Amino acid sequence: MPLSASAAADQARELLEFRRAERERLDEIRDYLRDDPDRPLSGLPRGAPAEVHQLARISRVNFLKFVVNARVQAMYVDGFRAPRASDDAPAWQVWQANGMDARQIGVHRAALAYGCSYVTVLPGEPVPVMRGVSPRHMTAVYGDDDEWPVYALHRRQSDWRLYDDQAVYTLVQDEGDRFRVVDVSTHGAMMNGRPVCPVVRYRDTDDLDDPVTGVVWPLRSLQDQINVTTFGLMVAQHYGAFRVRYVLGWLAESEAEYLKVSASKLLTFDDPDVKVGEFSETNLSGYIDSREATLRHLATVSQTPAHELLGQLVNLSAEALAAAEASHRRAVGENQEVIGESHKQSLNLTSEYMGITPDPAAEVRWRDTESRSLAQAADALGKLAAQLGIPPQELWERVPNVTDQELERWRAAAERGDSFANLAGMLERQAAEPAGVGGGVA
Repeated sequence: MPLSASAAADQARELLEFRRAERERLDEIRDYLRDDPDRPLSGLPRGAPAEVHQLARISRVNFLKFVVNARVQAMYVDGFRAPRASDDAPAWQVWQANGMDARQIGVHRAALAYGCSYVTVLPGEPVPVMRGVSPRHMTAVYGDDDEWPVYALHRRQSDWRLYDDQAVYTLVQDEGDRFRVVDVSTHGAMMNGRPVCPVVRYRDTDDLDDPVTGVVWPLRSLQDQINVTTFGLMVAQHYGAFRVRYVLGWLAESEAEYLKVSASKLLTFDDPDVKVGEFSETNLSGYIDSREATLRHLATVSQTPAHELLGQLVNLSAEALAAAEASHRRAVGENQEVIGESHKQSLNLTSEYMGITPDPAAEVRWRDTESRSLAQAADALGKLAAQLGIPPQELWERVPNVTDQELERWRAAAERGDSFANLAGMLERQAAEPAGVGGGVA
């Protein structure tokens, strides 16, 4: 039975306190992910000159964004099927109808960056509606069952939504923390014969001891080191990257004479007390080496290919490239295992909405984004078919970057080809039969 209006408002106000408790951490992660020139650089004195503040603003080089993108761009779901099935489960049509081929990117990016994201699955026509939500806009609380939340509060552009296992409550916020319910809609979400809250949580990994915080939170200090080193490099480059000549005991009588001396290759003075010298330029290699060392450290800790952060990719063979990305592939594989279960949970709920019994063995199929050429893949698959006798059609899914739509076209073309081949063979056999064969009367 849905909550009363007053009970729903009280529950939303209670979840608002949970939201405020986690908001500081989520907002700080957001600041690290975006290029915000107004965020001050740590340790910069307030009384520093304006040009120093300008150097500090342009010294912010956001590498954590690339760490997250390296994971996200290797994670694309291309299908949902049982292990021995040749076609996707019916729930995959709901995925396609909701544009989740593109929406999954935002869900994965938020889960990896913040440690979790959410997908709401609600009834709709003609298919259920799936939408991703950032944890900065949704707060969910769990009981003994960590699979489905007890309540979830969603901050939208113009109102709030409260979810429980019975209904969706639309609320508006009046003065202070007072909420007022303006609409109640039952959703009928059921799993295994019991009502559930139609909100699915996506986490980047799982940990039984410590809370999951995402990829960005543990790497903030390394990003700060990169910013400080870059700032030192910019200051040294701005103030000390050029040689400066000086003349002691002499003053130019006019601006023209000063410019002439400045542009001269050789300076001579009659006065023996005049001394000429120069200050050498600042050596910048130490700053550059320090920043590259921090980037290599960041690559190691985050399991990101170092060449993607350093931009150093020269004459690498396929084997060397695979070795350089091995740690990254293991990290992506871990993320795929955990996030894949959440995708399965969402798609199974859509099946329940449509009156279809979910297949417990069905799993999402991840696109193969490993770095290897099509020629290498074709050679390996050809050997599997020739030497092990695996039917070629069973290997089509292992072709790099092939989509389900392309697989369906290939299968349809193969079936048409088999039909034509069977018809041609039948006609050839009939033509080769001697006259009168086949039961005719002489």
